[in-house]
Amino acid sequence: MVDQTVDLFVRELGGSGRPLLLLHGLLGSGRNWQSAGAGLAEVGAGRTVRAVDLRNHGKSPWSERMDYDALVADVLAWMQGNTSGPVDLMGHSLGGKVAMALACRHPERVGRLVVVDIAPKAYLSHGHRAEFAAMNELRLAELRSRGEAELKMEGRVPDWGMRKFLTTNLEQDAAGAWRWLVNLPVLTAALPALEVNPLTAGEGFAGPALFLRGGRSRYVEDTDLPEIRARFPAARIETISAAAHNPHMETRAEFCAIVGDFLGGSGVA
Repeated sequence: MVDQTVDLFVRELGGSGRPLLLLHGLLGSGRNWQSAGAGLAEVGAGRTVRAVDLRNHGKSPWSERMDYDALVADVLAWMQGNTSGPVDLMGHSLGGKVAMALACRHPERVGRLVVVDIAPKAYLSHGHRAEFAAMNELRLAELRSRGEAELKMEGRVPDWGMRKFLTTNLEQDAAGAWRWLVNLPVLTAALPALEVNPLTAGEGFAGPALFLRGGRSRYVEDTDLPEIRARFPAARIETISAAAHNPHMETRAEFCAIVGDFLGGSGVA
């Protein structure tokens, strides 16, 4: 039970027709979908593409509560207030978990489901603990630039691309002081709740679904496919061999082509 939802910030990314709602991953925002969202509008998917900022991320309000029930309730409230009939729903990583849970619990609200590089399981070994430790260790009052922040994170986060991604959550206020765009204390405390499988025993979605994974990513293994098919019996499963965990950014053209085909096709493997 969620006592209060937050009023989510949603970006309009173009297109026309049935709504396609995009949900970002942990520490991301709707900005992560701008290129892929525009690409989906360009390929003529027949959708009005919108990208959500989840609570405690981007331009959406902050809240002390951060769990899947609350995240699903926020998105459902936005859908009920801004759309009529079912929408198509796509989520990446954390957003994919939210999308799966919403589709399973409110199937009448979801026409087609797209889940990007995440499976219905717990991810205790992918907990982003090092990244969160690096962010929490930064002394923002002493920080002079994003570049300096990246250097200070290098010991805990050796991957250059990940450091770049993390520092997109830094902004300067009018006085020049740095601050986080995400609710870092709440997200840090919520990691155990976000690492779990969002689906309970017996939950599933019978509608058209696309699970799209990166061939260079470890987030969706071959051993996860039976569970995906058990919970999503109409699932089509695709692999983009050149992509890692962010196929919508790393292989945009191929990603948009596959998703565009799914949105216009039967959706059944």
